[in-house]
Amino acid sequence: MSSDTSEKLVYMANQIGKFFASQGAEKAPAAIAEHLRKFWDPRMRAGILAHLDAGGAGLDPLVRQAVERLREMAAAR
Repeated sequence: MSSDTSEKLVYMANQIGKFFASQGAEKAPAAIAEHLRKFWDPRMRAGILAHLDAGGAGLDPLVRQAVERLREMAAAR
């Protein structure tokens, strides 16, 4: 995946995170992960997971937690 693509995915994920941040640190990661699962294309989800595997640079803390949760959701399927 190109760094441009990773940067765009990080930007979009962080924007989603900002929207859900008002739900608080307890609920926001689950809401963000659910949003990514429902509305992101499988390639986008794979890309953000690959970015996390590469260190997750630039991901806001709540978004990082959400992407980790997204990985758990994918593994459970």
